[in-house]
Amino acid sequence: MNILVTGAFQLNSGEREQLEAAGHKVFVHGDERAPVDCPERYEAVVCNGLFLYNSIERFTSLRVIQLTSAGLDRVPLDDIRARGIELHNAAGVYSVPMAEFAVCGILQLYKQSRFFAENQIQHKWEKHRGLLELSGKRVCILGCGDVGREIAKRLKAFGCHITGVNRTVRVLPDFDELLPLDKLAETAAACDILVCCIALTPETRGIVSEEIFGRLHDGAIFVNVARGALANEAVLTKWLQNGGCAVLDVFEEEPLPESSPLWDMENVVLTPHNSFVGEENRARLWEKIKENLK
Repeated sequence: MNILVTGAFQLNSGEREQLEAAGHKVFVHGDERAPVDCPERYEAVVCNGLFLYNSIERFTSLRVIQLTSAGLDRVPLDDIRARGIELHNAAGVYSVPMAEFAVCGILQLYKQSRFFAENQIQHKWEKHRGLLELSGKRVCILGCGDVGREIAKRLKAFGCHITGVNRTVRVLPDFDELLPLDKLAETAAACDILVCCIALTPETRGIVSEEIFGRLHDGAIFVNVARGALANEAVLTKWLQNGGCAVLDVFEEEPLPESSPLWDMENVVLTPHNSFVGEENRARLWEKIKENLK
């Protein structure tokens, strides 16, 4: 196959040699925003947001797409399905660091890490009597794919009760129960922590709605490591201003505007879409690329 590899995956010489030894011809396109020359020649593409800037209609020979992202919200799914193009995402590649990140953010809030960090800077010796335990907390995980399962595994080890809310209901390890999406509101009402890691689709856009935030009890934590558009950010902001807590790695608009009130909230752990980062990601992604471009 003629394979186009974009700058979303920095192919090294050894990896290129492996693809060529398998009978492929490899082309590199560094900037996904730039027009692709002769798109009709490529039968396979390794990319992330290439089709946001280059029309997939011009890739007339395309048979396989390997994404470097786990999400499918940056590719034209209808066109891909209509043409029978084989589509692979990076499922499982980023799940471990994202799960660790979610747990880290929850613990920062429960253990008041900001308070102690600020006191350390000031050389101030002051105890905090309001620390909470993660053990025994009720967790609702919205989205029980690779990321959700890795989060469940870790929170179960802390002694949490785990309820999954998912498109499909099945038995999964580390979940005490699994419920369909239409049970989200009642599950949210009973949980201490709501973790959002479901894929963004037309069905799930805005799924964490005003009703859901209205069901969360005082002191509950909302965690979003998936996509910002899964939650109504205006409603989320109001909920946080009224005493909620959150771990937010994704936002409706990225970068988050400097004017956003979220920046200055002490009850928010805020990071710049960074939860996926881990030193083993590249090796995991390369194994997927090799497997799917046989």
